[in-house]
Amino acid sequence: MPHQEYAIIVAGGKGTRMNSATPKQFMLLNGTPILMHTINAFFEYSDQIRIILVLPSNDIRTWNDLCNKYDFSKPLQIASGGASRFESVKNGLDQIGENTGLVAIHDGVRPLVSPDIIAASFRLAAVHQSAIAAVRLKESIRMTDQDTTKAVDRANYRLIQTPQTFAVPLIKQAYKIKEEASLTDDASVAERAGYKISLFEGSYENIKVTTPEDIAVAEALMAYKKHKS
Repeated sequence: MPHQEYAIIVAGGKGTRMNSATPKQFMLLNGTPILMHTINAFFEYSDQIRIILVLPSNDIRTWNDLCNKYDFSKPLQIASGGASRFESVKNGLDQIGENTGLVAIHDGVRPLVSPDIIAASFRLAAVHQSAIAAVRLKESIRMTDQDTTKAVDRANYRLIQTPQTFAVPLIKQAYKIKEEASLTDDASVAERAGYKISLFEGSYENIKVTTPEDIAVAEALMAYKKHKS
């Protein structure tokens, strides 16, 4: 019997780096709110997936208004976000009653995630219990230590993306640990809780939209993908 698959889409951005009063997940990308593109990518992967959308409680009404405006009626559960990403993910996990299956945790502002990447994350998490999207560095990097800097081998490092996909029992157990500022993503939470982390090849197109220029880049990538197909 196949695993039940869930996706927790975390959308708690404030839009401060966008210099905008509109939360970044609600900003328009090719005429549609970013968050709707993200949700559509998961339903494009599978119409059987159960999506839990985590929003700040004071943004839920805005989201409902946008769904009416853009005639967006995808079936999903809404969970209220917490004061931090850690709390928000925990609130999303609380919406999963069963302690079986697989769950992909994904940034609401990564709208260009492909169904292939989502599929790979579930396939590998079913085997390894975790599957974290990551890409190799293109640029040279240096480590800084106060007044000195030192070149390091970029081949030893990866940029971490989402989805970060886990066996439900593992990640639920991991999120019982105490929150700390150093736990910036789900992989670091699971690792701190003592679990092994497996990476898989993500995509350079799977960008996180956090600044105004990212919107232009995302629109260019969408046009490129459309042309390519």
